[in-house]
Amino acid sequence: MTKPIIAITTGDPAGIGPEIALKSAGDARVRGVCRPLMVGDFGILEFFRARYQLPLALRSITAVEEAEFGNDAVDVLDVPNLPLDGFQPGVATANCGRAILGYAARAIELALAGEVAAIVAGPQTQKAIRAAGIDFDGYPRFIAARTGTDPNDVFLMLYNDDLRIVHVTLHTSLRAALDLIDQDRVLKTLRAAHLAVRNLGIDRPRLAVSGVNPHAGEDGLFGREEIEHVAPAIADAKAEGVDAHGPFGADTMYLDRSFDAYVVMTHDQGHIPAKLLGFDSTAAFTIGTPIFFATVAHGSAADIAGKGVADPGAMIETLVRMANIGKVRPLATSRGN
Repeated sequence: MTKPIIAITTGDPAGIGPEIALKSAGDARVRGVCRPLMVGDFGILEFFRARYQLPLALRSITAVEEAEFGNDAVDVLDVPNLPLDGFQPGVATANCGRAILGYAARAIELALAGEVAAIVAGPQTQKAIRAAGIDFDGYPRFIAARTGTDPNDVFLMLYNDDLRIVHVTLHTSLRAALDLIDQDRVLKTLRAAHLAVRNLGIDRPRLAVSGVNPHAGEDGLFGREEIEHVAPAIADAKAEGVDAHGPFGADTMYLDRSFDAYVVMTHDQGHIPAKLLGFDSTAAFTIGTPIFFATVAHGSAADIAGKGVADPGAMIETLVRMANIGKVRPLATSRGN
């Protein structure tokens, strides 16, 4: 079977993204399962390759069909939007913010055209994107806009060797999240989680669903969100064939490891356990869109950018997982599946 082409974007060029992307693209394990194609600024990548004295050559191309995927070089689809003049590792700038999304947008175009099977993105920096004056609250909504997908049908799944976690709300304040959590949104999340885990090869996934409040509300003692929104959504999902259970207290839910995935209401309910159990191996999958897109769950680590000490482990694991997912049907939500 032909190995899938996976696009690797560098994320923030001033962070550790270029370093871990270069190390990952040259990794023997990665090359054993896919054909890595870097999508980014060739000049920036060559700058870091030379800085770190990495034992691999870079080859600049302008179209996927020019790629050779040879053992002696890594192909780079050049997106030249960041000048080297004034560039400094570890310093977030507006130019870097524009570059982050420029690389991702080009890779998304390739995925939509069927030229790459999947995308793995390096870590982005919210500060740099904000400095560029771009409204951005994470990759899921950005990908939704670029693929013409309803943003309310797109969610994030954290995935490592121990856990699969899908969020009802993500990068928003806790106060705003409470207003977003309703029966319809929870149901859409359950559908997306169900199909995403099926695409991982589990035909009938069991989903655990957290509550919003401590102890899942204690039958209304600590709040009524579970009674009015979460439990009805679970009932609706069950009627559609989704094997969902709960709501459970988010502090104890993960102790039951019989579930294939866990659906949580807010950012920290999912990110804290995922990072405690697998900080260096957690991938962040965007689910509910017509393309395969994932990024590492850690940040751009400006404090060590340019020092050559960044660990590419999380990106390598993400690439390997994405290569396997690429053999199954695309992740997308649909009623009744």
